[in-house]
Amino acid sequence: MKKIFLDLGNQPLANDFSKKYVSPIFRLKVKFDTKSKLVMINKHIKKERMFNASYPYRSSKSKLVEKLFKELSKKIKKKFKPKNILEIGCNDGTFASNFNKKIITCIEPCKEVALEAKRKGLKVYVSYFDDILVKKLIKNYSKFDIIFSANTITHISNLNSVFSNVSKILADNGTLIIEEPSLLETIKQNSYDQFYNEHIYVFSTIALQNILKKNNLEIYDVENIKVHGGSNRYYIKKIKNKRVKTSSRFKKNIFLEKRYGLHKFSCYKNFSKKVKASKTKLIEIFNKLKKNNKKIIGYGASAKAVTIINYCNLKENYFEHFYDTTRQKIGKLLPGTKIKVLKYQKLKNNQIYVFLGAWNFYKEILKKENFFYVNSGKFITHVPYPKIIKK
Repeated sequence: MKKIFLDLGNQPLANDFSKKYVSPIFRLKVKFDTKSKLVMINKHIKKERMFNASYPYRSSKSKLVEKLFKELSKKIKKKFKPKNILEIGCNDGTFASNFNKKIITCIEPCKEVALEAKRKGLKVYVSYFDDILVKKLIKNYSKFDIIFSANTITHISNLNSVFSNVSKILADNGTLIIEEPSLLETIKQNSYDQFYNEHIYVFSTIALQNILKKNNLEIYDVENIKVHGGSNRYYIKKIKNKRVKTSSRFKKNIFLEKRYGLHKFSCYKNFSKKVKASKTKLIEIFNKLKKNNKKIIGYGASAKAVTIINYCNLKENYFEHFYDTTRQKIGKLLPGTKIKVLKYQKLKNNQIYVFLGAWNFYKEILKKENFFYVNSGKFITHVPYPKIIKK
């Protein structure tokens, strides 16, 4: 049974940046499956509408993401010594570029993003990961020693199809490595902005293991990584592969999730109450600043920011503009609002208040904007609760 526990109101497509105002198009509700323990959004937008030629996200924009991908690639080379690697959802090739281009094959459905990866000399299938493509991969490559995917699997509605196809092309002693936002961290930090149209699911280790087992796969290790607001890196094998033993880290993750109650609906009902309280407090902060004629700008026109701004109805009446470094967003409007996205400029005016649309990269931002911060600059965040951050 699927039970709805959170209503985030009317939302636009979180990455649908346009020069013209685009109104919210769907009601974003979040539900819990009492059987599989999966947490998911209620409405699935067609993949062709979400992941198209104008898709703006670029993984290379984050130095932290680049660093973590580089570290992981070194680990993969040393530990697994793969001869054949597949990346599902390679984006602009940030991860794949760390490997010999002869041994890695990439999949990326967004044409413009895929072209950026191709310009780096990578072999890219401009396609969705589906049955048709898998047949081509089997014909051309047989099996892969490593299959990697970061922040992509939760974007695909049919999980059983995904993992069934992974089973077909993963070598018997191979490893599937996926990185996705952590549901435990989402609940602990009250970061409800992890939910938007592209994040069809936010995984707990408990739920992911349940889905994998249906497709003869299982998690054998989990790393908790500090990216995208707290993520898990899952190491997955075929069940019949008995050479690899389950790690203590996997067992610890299951233990912590159960202790927090991620397998119970009551946990999500409590989370919903905290989200509503967070909304009330954030609106209160913005109203107080507006009443005192303070100027507010947004920093990082992220999909997360779109969820917050539309849910709390903090639109153009509150914001001067948003700053962002992504070319595909600059000069356009934050989805669901009339707030203009401007080309990033270093923060100098300490009289403004800066809302952290990209709060998940707060440490990077603080380092980058140290002058602003130490000279009485003020940031606004909603995580883990709404507050103004100042020196």
